[in-house]
Amino acid sequence: MHIAIVGNIGAGKTTLTELIARHLNFEAQFEAVEDNPYLEDFYADMKRWAFNLQIFFLNSRFRHIVDLQNRGIHMVQDRTIYEDAYIFAENLYDMGLMSARDFENYSNIFQSIVHYIKPPDLLIYLRASVPTLVSNIQKRGRDYESAIRLDYLSKLNEKYEKWIGNYTDGKLLILDKDNLDFANKPEDLGHIIQKIEAEMFGLF
Repeated sequence: MHIAIVGNIGAGKTTLTELIARHLNFEAQFEAVEDNPYLEDFYADMKRWAFNLQIFFLNSRFRHIVDLQNRGIHMVQDRTIYEDAYIFAENLYDMGLMSARDFENYSNIFQSIVHYIKPPDLLIYLRASVPTLVSNIQKRGRDYESAIRLDYLSKLNEKYEKWIGNYTDGKLLILDKDNLDFANKPEDLGHIIQKIEAEMFGLF
C-alpha cells in the first residue's frame, strides 16, 4: 500500500507523513533535501543550477522509489517523482530559469523512466495559500529556504493546481491546509485519517 503526500514548499508534507505513518503503522519515506549538493547553489543562482538540481532530484527519487516498490512495503511518501517534472522543472522552464534545450532533455529522461514505477494507491494533495507557506517556511528556519521568492511559491501553486486538476493515475484526496492544523489539533488529524481510511479501505 502506497500513500504519497504532495504539495508546495512549506505545506506540511513532512509533518503529515509522520503522523499518518504512525497511525497506520506504515513506513514513512522522506525527501532527502539535505543530501542534494545543488540546493543551496540553486537558491542563490536559480538559472545557473536549475538543470543540475532537477536531474539530481529525478535520479535520486527514481532510484529510491524503485527500491521501495521492489521491497513491497506499506509506506507514506513525502513528495513524489511526478512533482519533479510537472511542477518544479516545468515551472523553472516557464520562468526562464531553465533553457528549452535543457527542459526538453529533462522531460525526455523523465518520460523514459516513469514507466518503470507504479503510481501511488492514494495521492494526498496539501493545498495551501502563499501566506500559509511563508509562515511555515519561516517557522522551520532552514537557511537555504530564506531566499525563496513569493512569486516562485505562487507559480508553484499554479502548477500544483493544474497537475492535480488533471490527475487520473489513482485515488486523490485534497486537503485544505489553510483550515487544518493537524500538527496541533487531534480533531483535525482524526478528520484526515477518517478520509484516508474511507479512500483506502472503504470505511465510512
